[in-house]
Order: sequence, then structure tokens, then C-alpha cells
Amino acid sequence: MKYWLLVLSLFSVSLHAPAQVDTNYLKALYDRCLDFSEDKADSILHYATLIKKESDQLHFNKGDVLSLRLKGIFEEMSSNYSGAIEYYLQSLDASRKLTDVAYEKAALSDLAIAYANIKEPLKAKDFYLQAAKISKGTGDVYDLVNTYNNLAVIYTQLKQLDSAKLLLNDAIRYGKPYEKEIDLSSSYNNMGNLYCQEKKYDEALTYFRRNYEQHIKGDNPGDLWVDLLNLADVYSEKKQFDSANKYVQLAMKLALELESKGKEADTYGILAKLAEYKGDYRTAYDNLKKWYKLDTAIINGDTYKTIAELQERFHAKDREAANKLLKEQVEKESLRTKIVTIVAIAMAAIIILVAIAFITKRNANRRLKNINELIVQQNEKLEELNYEKNSLISIVSHDLSTPFTTIQVWGHVLQAETGTLTADQQKALGKIMQASNNGEELIRRVLDVEKKDIGQHRMQLENFDLTIFAEEVIDSFRPMAAKKDIRLHAEMPGKNLYLLSDKQLVSRICENLLSNAIKYTPHGKNVWISISDELDAVSIKIRDEGVGIEKEELPYLFSKYSKISSQPTDGEASTGLGLSIVKRIVQEINGKIFCESEPGKGSLFTVVLRK
Repeated sequence: MKYWLLVLSLFSVSLHAPAQVDTNYLKALYDRCLDFSEDKADSILHYATLIKKESDQLHFNKGDVLSLRLKGIFEEMSSNYSGAIEYYLQSLDASRKLTDVAYEKAALSDLAIAYANIKEPLKAKDFYLQAAKISKGTGDVYDLVNTYNNLAVIYTQLKQLDSAKLLLNDAIRYGKPYEKEIDLSSSYNNMGNLYCQEKKYDEALTYFRRNYEQHIKGDNPGDLWVDLLNLADVYSEKKQFDSANKYVQLAMKLALELESKGKEADTYGILAKLAEYKGDYRTAYDNLKKWYKLDTAIINGDTYKTIAELQERFHAKDREAANKLLKEQVEKESLRTKIVTIVAIAMAAIIILVAIAFITKRNANRRLKNINELIVQQNEKLEELNYEKNSLISIVSHDLSTPFTTIQVWGHVLQAETGTLTADQQKALGKIMQASNNGEELIRRVLDVEKKDIGQHRMQLENFDLTIFAEEVIDSFRPMAAKKDIRLHAEMPGKNLYLLSDKQLVSRICENLLSNAIKYTPHGKNVWISISDELDAVSIKIRDEGVGIEKEELPYLFSKYSKISSQPTDGEASTGLGLSIVKRIVQEINGKIFCESEPGKGSLFTVVLRK
């Protein structure tokens, strides 16, 4: 559970009120409140109310913007994201009425951070791009670093890791010469989290330790909590449990001191993972329940509904303004048309004919332009609906994965006490564990197809030896084959055979096909994988002595969710998704895939990839 950091601008002044309050004092008070941590959230609300009251008396036109933004920050610190977004939208509206781009950019950034925190990265990306457009060309290095850092977090949530890493490298490169004035800890933290996702834990530790050594000397407990949780998480992945337990206990102590439900929930998540890795499934289950209770309390369905209503009300104001502008344009166009008509009547016959032809052509072009605009709007709506569909799938998978995880945790607890169970109960428990594993696998496979993450995957081309690669793939499947007494054979050329392609995607192709071959092959039979050189291409063939496929079913073999009559020989799970994924990957790397099969005589899958 990595904790990503989004950045706000901070300033420092005294909070002691002068005898005579003026607008400069109110602005300075607002700047100082931006520097408050979560333990001073109540003070932020107090000063927001004070700024509003004094601004009304002084007729300070920026008072509404300052007060509304501080109230939004208070609600966000209290984990009330619907309230925070409502105030941020009001602050955005007030800043646009002032035509003050600095406050408009701040409101856009606040909205982006709030949407990122409630797992809506596409909306967050939209607000950040609007803010970046305003910032473009200012030459402010601090603003540039923050924009790159925040956009990198959003691209990470959208699973575009290569783009995120490029942005973080740029943020660190631009900010490094000004490191005494610009705090780069957020960029270092986010870079560490990227390396964790790539399972490069030693590289991640370099960035996490750098931040920890800096923040342990500071006075911001929120930043220190992030460092402690990240260190605990990465040490858990490295199976260094003593170090992991040390940092997670410090993180929990700090979360309780800050009285932050969000931080407490995330810490319970790491405690659950640590207990699971140590084999203490009962403790893992208890911590998982605490995490789920707190996480559900922070963000639930009512919150999303409220946020959607607020967004719609805000857009309604934009539509009203757009309709007013459109009406003015229509009136101007109508007047312009009348003038053209009067002039045209006064012209000679030949000029009238030319004018008619011109008007006809112009109207045709206008209709064509309107049609094109309608098509663009329809395409944008389709993209929005498609993203909402994918978001719904992600939400459903999140909700479904929790009961499956709970079933598995309790299953492990019961399996640890097999001495108290009868043979029938042990058999039933085995069926329960198998069913929960199959359900969780089905969720992952559905998401693998529907999210289209293959299309979003940035190609990482490398020149690798295909023979060595194939041997590594075979070795990873020998335990699976041994359970069914299946013999794996490798037929390799007598020379090194290099392929320039994405090694990760080629690995997914081979692993999927080899897994299927073992599933559909009876006990005691054989499975072959062969590699051959085909002039300007290479051929990867996987052959089995399995149950085979009916001839009439072959045309539908690579279709999404297709189900064929052939069944795995040992009751293994099959979702009908694997081969559709394989075909999509093969097409992505400009290859071809074929299948030859006959019932009772096995199957031969051939993948041809250009060198």
C-alpha cells in the first residue's frame, strides 16, 4: 500500500492579529494557514471564518476565494471529500469571477488532489491539465516541479508507469539546482513507489530513506508518517519482518496522535499484509477488518453520489453561461445575415447569382462543420462512457475481492487446525478454498481484458536470447507439470537466437499457452515447446497430448469469453479469457498466432514474431 504525495504551495507569516485588521493581514493569515498540518485542522476552520467576516466588513474582493479554499482544506483533512470538493468548486467559481489566474490554478490543483484521493484519476488528470495550461510559460521552477510531480501521481493511478517516471525524472532534474529552496521529498517519495511497483525494492529504499532522514529532523508529522509506512511496506516485500514491524508500529503511533482515520486505515492495511506474509492469518484477518471498516467509513457510495451532484451543479453554471453567450452569437449572426441580404438585393443579376452560390456553399460548409462537431462530441461521450464502464468494473472488483480475501484468510485459519476436522469437513474446506481461488482469478482475468492495459502498456524493446528465455519459462512451469506427472520437453536450435521485442509481453504469451497445455493434458503425457529460426521471423510452438478441440470450435477459439466443449483434465479453472488476451498481445507486437487441433490427439499453437 504505497502512499503517493501531491503538493500544495506553502507560505509563512505571524498569526498574531494587529490592533487594526487590514487586507494585507488577511492575506498573510491565509498564507500561514496553508502551512498547518492535520493536527491544526480546527484552527484552519476558525481562521477561514475570521477571514470571511473581516473581508465582508472591509469589502475585500478576494475574501471569498481565501475563505472557501481554507474551508475545503479543512474538510479534506477531516476526510470529508464531498464537502471539500463543494468548497473547492465554489472557490474555483469565485476565482474565475475575479479573473485571477493564480487563485484559479490553486482551486484546479485542489480539485485534482481531492479527486485523486477518492480514486478518480481521470477527473484529477483533467483538472491538472487545466492548471498546467495556466502555468505554461510562467518560468516558475517551483510551479513546474509541482505540476510534473502531481501529474506523475495521476499517470501512475492510470497505470501509465513509464510516463509517470519520465515526469518524475523531469521534476527532480529541474528542481535539483534549487533544492535548498524547493522541497523535492514528494518527488523522491513517488519515485520510490514507482520502483516498488516494478519490484525494485533496493532502489525504492534509496528514495524512502532519503525522505525519512530529512523528515525525522523536521516538524511535519504527516510527511514522517508517509516515510514510516513506505519503509514498513518495502521491508515487508523484502521479507525483513523485524524492520517492517518496527516502522509500521511507529507509523500507527503517529497516525493515532494525528487522529487521522485515513492514515490509521492505511497502517492497518500494512499490518494485515505483514501478518499474512508471516503466516499469522488470524491477526491478518483482524487487521483486515479494521482497515475495511475505516476505509469504508471514509469513502462510500453516498460520498460519490454527493460529489457527482456537486459536479453537476457546477457544470450547470457553465452551461448557463455558455447558453447566454450562444444566444448573443445567434443575434449577431442574424443581424449579419440581414445586412448581407440587403446588399445582395442591390447588386446586379450576375452578382446576385454569385452571391447565392457563395451563400449556398457557406451554408453547406457550416452544416458540415456542425456535423463534425457533433461527431466529436459523440466520440467524447463514448470515451467517457467507456471509462465509466471501466471504473465500474474496478469498483465491483474491489468490492468482490474483499469477501474472497476474507474467505481465504478464514480458510487458512481452519486449515491450520485440521486436527479438529473430520475427513468430510477437510474435503469441504478444500472445495471452499478452490472456489474462492477460482473466483479471485476470474476477477483478475476479467479486469485484464476489460481494462485494455495491453493497449496502454508502453513498449519496452530489448534484444534478448529467445532460447535462454524459453528455458526460464519452462523451468517456472515444472512444478505445475509435476503435479500431473507431465513431462516437459524443449526443442531448441543449436545456436543463440535473438529477438528484438517486448520481453514482458512475449513472456505473457508463452506462460498463457504453456499453462493451458498442462491444464488440458492428462496425467503421464507430454508437452513440448520448440523455438525455430524462420529467416526474418522466429517461431514459438507449444504442442500437447491433450484432449484436443473440435474442428467447428476452432474459429471462435480466440474470441473474448468464448467457452469450448473441451475441459481441463484435472478440474482446473478456465474462464475463457486467456486465449483472447494472448491474441491481443500477439497483435500488439506485430505477430500472428495459429492453432491446429484434433479431439483426442492434442493441440499445436504456433506464434510467429518478426525479428
